[in-house]
Amino acid sequence: MSVLNDETTAVDASAPELLLDQHVKYIQALDTKKNDLEYWLTEHLRVNGLYWGATALHILGHPDALDQEQIVEYLVKCQHDNGGFGGHIDHDPHILSTLSAVQTLITYDRLDAIQVDKVVDYIVSLQNEDGSFSGDSWGETDTRFIFCAINCLSLLKRLDDKRLNLQKTIAYVVRCRNFDGGFGSSPGGESHAAQVYVCVGTLTILGALHHVDADQLGWWLSERQLKNGGLNGRPEKLEDVCYSWWVLSSLSMLKRAHWIDAPKLIRFILEAQDTETGGIADRPGNMPDVFHTVFGIAGLSLLGYPGLVAVDPVYCMPRHVIQRIGLADKH
Repeated sequence: MSVLNDETTAVDASAPELLLDQHVKYIQALDTKKNDLEYWLTEHLRVNGLYWGATALHILGHPDALDQEQIVEYLVKCQHDNGGFGGHIDHDPHILSTLSAVQTLITYDRLDAIQVDKVVDYIVSLQNEDGSFSGDSWGETDTRFIFCAINCLSLLKRLDDKRLNLQKTIAYVVRCRNFDGGFGSSPGGESHAAQVYVCVGTLTILGALHHVDADQLGWWLSERQLKNGGLNGRPEKLEDVCYSWWVLSSLSMLKRAHWIDAPKLIRFILEAQDTETGGIADRPGNMPDVFHTVFGIAGLSLLGYPGLVAVDPVYCMPRHVIQRIGLADKH
């Protein structure tokens, strides 16, 4: 079975090439930069960073570029007694880092290394009476946290847990929908492309996408493309490579990905590459980071860029991994 994209998009011959080997080396070197202040300032994002780096490498076709056993041993140390994962060893557990840990372990087929039942207990404990989910024990709510919870439970095949009230979750997400078809971080919150992704993703996983007006939301999302080909997150904002994922994945779930100019977006992403160090920045000329690198590469995969491993638009993981665990036909 081929793990590459079934369909590829014609690339403008004048566009830069994907610097695949340089991106692999860039990601491999991230954990060696311990003399950089940025390395320590982002300590709380270490588990998220592992997911971003590992996912990018898998999409680039280099799944063994990082030491798998070292990654697994590290993630095991990040799991707390309550089942949740911190962003780094001895950091408090949070739903964001918990999802990243589970995604990474499933990608490497190593769920056996952690206490899965405790992960489920932790996530279930975060559901609120109104159907939303808190990010941690301190109680902050955001539609991002709902998606992280539902995504994680789906990956673990535990959405059937009787302690959950998924109908309330669906109702809460629907309440976050706005007049323009978009979604916010909470009811009444401004429409934002990243919040659209998490809300559409949640409804897709829960089989409730019929609550979305696909044409209206597809129009709002396609309007995010600017003249230079890049996408922004909301009106009157600058383009940013990460929206190549948030916008395009949402359009893919809505079956409206053809509503944007793919060749122009491909060029924009490729022009944001750092030709010296590897990695992709938020926009051309800026410094690269692993966050924009993974979402730029994932966006290229969704766009059918030749030679890349296919990515799943809901879970942001290699499609063959989602097929391996039996979720590919669920959306």
